[in-house]
Amino acid sequence: MSFSELGLHADLLRAVTAQGYSQPTPIQRQAIPVVLEGRDMLASAQTGTGKTAGFTLPMLQRLNTGKRPAKRQVRALVLTPTRELAAQVGESVSTYGQHLSLRSHIIFGGVGQQPQIDALKAGLDVLIATPGRLLDLHQQGHVDLSCVEILVLDEADRMLDMGFIHDIKRLLRLVPKKRQNLLFSATFSNEIQTLAQQLLDNPAMIEVAPRNTTAEKIEQAIYRVDREKKRELLAHLIQQHNWFQVLVFTRTKHGANRLAEQLSKQDIPAMAIHGNKSQGARTRALAAFKSGELQVLVATDIAARGLDINELPHVVNFDLPNVAEDYVHRIGRTGRAGSNGEAISLVCVDEHALLGNIERLIKQTLPKHIEPGFEPDPSIKPEPIENGRRNQRQPRAKRKPEGQSANTGGERKRRARR
Repeated sequence: MSFSELGLHADLLRAVTAQGYSQPTPIQRQAIPVVLEGRDMLASAQTGTGKTAGFTLPMLQRLNTGKRPAKRQVRALVLTPTRELAAQVGESVSTYGQHLSLRSHIIFGGVGQQPQIDALKAGLDVLIATPGRLLDLHQQGHVDLSCVEILVLDEADRMLDMGFIHDIKRLLRLVPKKRQNLLFSATFSNEIQTLAQQLLDNPAMIEVAPRNTTAEKIEQAIYRVDREKKRELLAHLIQQHNWFQVLVFTRTKHGANRLAEQLSKQDIPAMAIHGNKSQGARTRALAAFKSGELQVLVATDIAARGLDINELPHVVNFDLPNVAEDYVHRIGRTGRAGSNGEAISLVCVDEHALLGNIERLIKQTLPKHIEPGFEPDPSIKPEPIENGRRNQRQPRAKRKPEGQSANTGGERKRRARR
């Protein structure tokens, strides 16, 4: 099947072809016709399956035939949990909508409000936003959500994990009851299904891959190593195999900074991205990594959520995630949209229980390796690791009353979490 068989207009097909795509992925084949029909949809697909284009293309087509937005109005609202994912969706909207006369913009915290306010004034066909900043701008009277025709919740599972449920409920009260709803999630958790029941009206349900499975084209391997030798082993593997575009996950922001600094000292260009980095620093690091100028990008889970880098060849778990489902999200960065990829995990004695949880979740026994010269010391005893995702499902702080300044401590706290 080709994109032309899915009912997309010529201007959209031209943009798709320019990106080098000729055949839709499974999620796109199923989602595009449903969205074009105007139906609600609950879709679960692994990260990297092309789900962003799966809703972006038909959404743009539906918007292209409708009435233009009035001042401060928004016709389609896409909510994302992180700035990086918002930027990725915004790039997709701009790329596929380049031949259409539609206005779109991205808003998120951590940057100045004025350019966002200016963009909202004329009205937008598509607004991509993180929930906190959007509520701030609505409270200040800069955006009108009363005419939203299409509402998209992207990476909804992560939004719930990050405590955005109360913000989402507030936003749902601001949009019309009659609208098209699209809910995308990497997994169909019980919490997601509960949200879907509250949000969706007779939805089409699409599950491209069984929940909590990993893409078939990802080659996975475990390297057993002592905790103090992980950095040396990572540098050795990168240099020995001449790896480029390596995305490395660490458990903490401090660990990400320290690892990036240590790799750079070994002539392996590396930078870190996490929630404490400024938006400018995160954008520069991502741009350098995507262009190939930067060999290694070190990231925490939240900062890396939604990264879309074509044919990313290598993902390394420097630290195993505390929550087994995050392993699926992490390694989904590679092997994207049908490409081959490699996912390596460096596992010390502290992480044997975490590894067991992951293998039970994905129903696989992962191959184990010991690199010569990096044999683990059997006398080393395991040290405790904090269990569970920190701040898991904690409600966000109560928002300020109407009319209160957005530049207070509460806003700064929210910025730190996005």
